[in-house]
Amino acid sequence: MNDSYIYVITALMPLSALMLLLQTNPYHALVIQGIQGAVATLVFAVLGAADVALTQALMGTLLAITLYAIAVRSSLVMRLGVLEDGAIGQSAVPKAIKTDDESHFGQLMDDLRTIFGKHYMRLEVVPYTNMQALHRALMDKEVHATCAIRDYDNQDLVASEDEQQPYHTTTRVQRLYDIMRTELSSPATSLTYVNAPDSGEKHL
Repeated sequence: MNDSYIYVITALMPLSALMLLLQTNPYHALVIQGIQGAVATLVFAVLGAADVALTQALMGTLLAITLYAIAVRSSLVMRLGVLEDGAIGQSAVPKAIKTDDESHFGQLMDDLRTIFGKHYMRLEVVPYTNMQALHRALMDKEVHATCAIRDYDNQDLVASEDEQQPYHTTTRVQRLYDIMRTELSSPATSLTYVNAPDSGEKHL
């Protein structure tokens, strides 16, 4: 009867494992993983396996959680390539349209951060000096997507303001394209998915 607390502590291991399997937030999963490691350490210590408990605390909990945290932090990022100064300043774009596009660009970035934040991702904006470098970064898989101001031709200038989408967003990741197509309600950009094969050939 005096050892009943051991069964209670041991029961926490499968319970925390089940919570870990059901967790969708990767950061919450890291916390639960740490709790599970701490419970395992406690169980080993209570049962008299001090050396195993120390190994579990150092390797199975501290080191593992640190490596998992680094992996989650580095992988859950969406790198978006843009032109410097927010892709504003192209000589082909009339000045009045540039002014409107500056506000559109800021709103578009806010919308993207909100959308990817729901999927526990962070948005990292990577500036490039020209369109050639921007496109090459996408094809070379330096970024996951690009967002640049559209080229305005005569037809665009004639079109009404409501029909114009001043930005064009291109991504090489099908999952990111599906997320933006489904959840992005901003009229400021059009969306395109491109295939960026390892061979470097460019196919739509």
